[in-house]
Amino acid sequence: MLNIVVIGYVWPEPNSSAAGQNMLSLIRQHCDAGHKVTFLTAAADSIHKADLAKLDVTSEAIALNCSSFDKRIREISPDVVIFDRYMTEEQFSWRVKDACPHALRVLNTEDLHSLRQARHDAVKSSGDASNAQLNTELAQREIASILRSDLTLVISQYEKQLLENHYNVPRVQLRLHPLFVEDAPASTFDYSQRQHFVHIGNFRHAPNWDAVLQLKQHIWPAIRKKMPDAQLHIYGAYLPKKASQLHNVAQGFIIKGWADNAEEVISSARVLIAPIRFGAGIKGKLLDAMRTHTPSVTTWLGSEGISSEGISSEGISSEGISSEDKNSKGDLLDVHSNNEKEVKPISTQWPGAICSPIMDKTAVDNFVEHAVSLYQNEAKWQKASLQCEEMLKAYRAQADDMTLPEQLQLLFNGLKTHRESLFLQSLLWHQSLNATKYMSQWIEEKNK
Repeated sequence: MLNIVVIGYVWPEPNSSAAGQNMLSLIRQHCDAGHKVTFLTAAADSIHKADLAKLDVTSEAIALNCSSFDKRIREISPDVVIFDRYMTEEQFSWRVKDACPHALRVLNTEDLHSLRQARHDAVKSSGDASNAQLNTELAQREIASILRSDLTLVISQYEKQLLENHYNVPRVQLRLHPLFVEDAPASTFDYSQRQHFVHIGNFRHAPNWDAVLQLKQHIWPAIRKKMPDAQLHIYGAYLPKKASQLHNVAQGFIIKGWADNAEEVISSARVLIAPIRFGAGIKGKLLDAMRTHTPSVTTWLGSEGISSEGISSEGISSEGISSEDKNSKGDLLDVHSNNEKEVKPISTQWPGAICSPIMDKTAVDNFVEHAVSLYQNEAKWQKASLQCEEMLKAYRAQADDMTLPEQLQLLFNGLKTHRESLFLQSLLWHQSLNATKYMSQWIEEKNK
């Protein structure tokens, strides 16, 4: 049995975001394997946080820039420490290294934050996420965090390949760890039992808020011209005033806010629309749509990590091709961490449509055409609904044969040998983090 500490960037909120779902599933994996888990975080308390006590997980608040953490981590004496996102690794990894040098250090990326920010910057400057500049200062910080860690969990095949091929991160330091998807509900509503369009996403997440603005300013007015009585229901945690002000019943633009049960909300809608212009990782809303057999219209950025349909061979840019406009053969790869196995392309179509994220008139018209057609054409809707299970099957095929708890146990048992092979890790620990370390110690002294 391993003694595991998870240092969370925030409290796990599975009903608020895919990141919250991912963190909770990660914790559950280790609990189910019989490992002892302690959750530590410096984040403010949350009314939406998961009840970790039900999993027999001890949770504690910790302080930033304080040697009290050093004392507490020594007391726990973990075998494995999992850092939730690179910012947490920057803050605490040097303390863990000093206090518990024999602990396996694991970074959980959630998504590549530097990739998301680079795409955001590209959209703000040119309107096109494919123009993202990948070699930014933020990327340097994030890649350094990955290289310092013994193992990094990467949420999508795309991001794993980007780390290996563009940033030259050694494969032995990476594990593909896709967002966990629960089984589909026992039954779902049929076409005639559903109504309305739906969009869902945490409003604090910039790509989600931008998607709402694209709907409000461009896509929804065009849909309403074709469907004057249509309604779009928008859900999401942490509803800000700027979002609630967009609520307009006369326009059918209905801001709902918090959803007690996202599955019920999505399963009762006829079509999910997600005009995502930038971002990274995997979009939980689209996996939930597939689980509930709900067709979706999104962009190649929305489908990234789930399907490569509409994504260029480089994986950086796209024409934004609709699934109806080409013979798709998605490159969902069955690649197992640290093992050379046969790559298995899976031929399947997106259950709905994938459109361009560049919201010019052509892209908007294409988005509207597919959304309206899916909503009004029962035969087309039924076909897309049936494709949901096939796409989920392809997505699940990415999972490693070896479970994460099993791999961590193996790495812990052979940690000395593993680290001896990581020259860049030893180099970074020799040269870096001193600024973070000494600044933290200065803040601590200043606060006394």
